[in-house]
Amino acid sequence: MSDQGTDSSRDNHIDFSMVLASAVHDMKNSLGMLLNSLDELRTDYADSMSESSRFNTLQYEAERMHNDLVQLLGIYRLGENNLSAHIEEHFVPGFLSDHLARHTPLLEGLGLEYSVEADDINGFFDDDLLTGVLNNTINNAIRYTKSRIRLTAGEKDGYLVIGVEDDGEGYPETMQHNGTPNFKSLDFKSGSTSLGLFFASSVARLHSEGERTGSIRLHNGGSFGGGVFEIWLP
Repeated sequence: MSDQGTDSSRDNHIDFSMVLASAVHDMKNSLGMLLNSLDELRTDYADSMSESSRFNTLQYEAERMHNDLVQLLGIYRLGENNLSAHIEEHFVPGFLSDHLARHTPLLEGLGLEYSVEADDINGFFDDDLLTGVLNNTINNAIRYTKSRIRLTAGEKDGYLVIGVEDDGEGYPETMQHNGTPNFKSLDFKSGSTSLGLFFASSVARLHSEGERTGSIRLHNGGSFGGGVFEIWLP
């Protein structure tokens, strides 16, 4: 009887983390479809939708939730040692312009100026992972900027440095750092967990060359005097 009970308990065992990951994956896909529908609605009803504050808020919040789910899945895969970077060569100005185009309808709907200032260089990185990082960073900049957002890229000290700048109040002193935030330091009670920064740091560290690894840097200033997010990739 004891052996049968043990077998039964094994059969009934539920890997709750895998269940959550599956649910998050489904929600992410559903939100992706919702975002596509919102883009189509904005196009079909441009005159009435483009300046609607309620519609812009809906699209912004849907994008933010989608980004959060992408990050959660990435961190789950990281914890399962199942997240790796597939490095390929990309023309950086084209990558950033194509990426910013995804956010253009919302940026224009909110009346925000946007631009790309990138050197004509190629970079070696995982475009899917970097897209996840930039989506979250741009969404964060949209929340805090006053009127302008800019994507930058150049080579510094042998690293490809991609930045997101805004003209908001900037990062608080406690958030400005060079390096990688520790997952154990995230504060889930404050309402601001910096989960996006942990995800960005993890993605940066997956990019390495010899003894050099990627990192993120947060500071204030830049061309607009606001917050500056940078990801450094070797």
